[in-house]
Amino acid sequence: MNYEGQICRAPMERSSFMLPVMVGCSYNRCKFCNLFRHLTYRELPMEQIEEELKRVKSVGGAPKRIFLGDGNAFGLKTSHLTEILELIGRYFPECESVNMDATVTSILKKSDDELRRFYQMKVRHLYLGIESGLDDVLAFMEKDHTIPQAYEAIDRLHAAGLIYDAHIMTGVAGKGRGTENAEHLAEFLNRTKPAHVVNFSMFLHKEVPLYRHIEDGTYVPADEVENLKEERMLLELLETELLYDGFHDFIKVRVRGNLPKDKEKMLAKLDHTIEEYEGKEAIYSYVMGECPVLEKCEEQEKVWDMWDN
Repeated sequence: MNYEGQICRAPMERSSFMLPVMVGCSYNRCKFCNLFRHLTYRELPMEQIEEELKRVKSVGGAPKRIFLGDGNAFGLKTSHLTEILELIGRYFPECESVNMDATVTSILKKSDDELRRFYQMKVRHLYLGIESGLDDVLAFMEKDHTIPQAYEAIDRLHAAGLIYDAHIMTGVAGKGRGTENAEHLAEFLNRTKPAHVVNFSMFLHKEVPLYRHIEDGTYVPADEVENLKEERMLLELLETELLYDGFHDFIKVRVRGNLPKDKEKMLAKLDHTIEEYEGKEAIYSYVMGECPVLEKCEEQEKVWDMWDN
């Protein structure tokens, strides 16, 4: 597979055949994101996409699940996306599910007939970067959607039979707002009922626009203990059935399970981790270095020292 940049997909797609249909992200404006900033967005030519399908077919591949990469493949024009799905159906009629990242805006731009047509062509899971339950946070981070728009988009994709999976970020609201964000996010998720929720807890880069706000004090990051407490409250408030997967890359803790069945076990793991870190020097989840190599800073200097107190 010819691939530019770093592979980025939901953990649920780790065993899927990843078919690149674009390079980078068509939106690429979220203030916290550094995944695609080093890439110039472009759609891959149909000939290249078909060659990859031919290659996999020639070596005996028969994927049941295919993930279209990279960022926001659902934002492709309907005619282009339809042509890709037709090729998949021709080479792999046994494929049961074609999944991809989407945005609220990309869903709202599709008609109800188009959404139903995509379902007929085996599109199933759409991964949405919901991130926060607070409209002011979404606006600040330039997420390009509001909570009411997200409700509308998800209602429409559910009506077409499509499955919605949510990406969220504890800590995204900043210092002191974890409880507020958890309450609003739980309300949103309980109502919209995603199949999966993946929490990529807030990570801090020097190379993204958000860092300018950190420098001038218009955004103060939460430390990892506050992020863990926010996650704990969110899990406590979630009432719908879903698979939850929470990542905290800097302190290396992962909270995963099916709700509500595994809730108590997950809460206990968070309680143990909070107890381990609470009362100690504040830890912030930062990464340093240019994409695609994101390396933790191993120096002793306190990168976020100005917010330790």
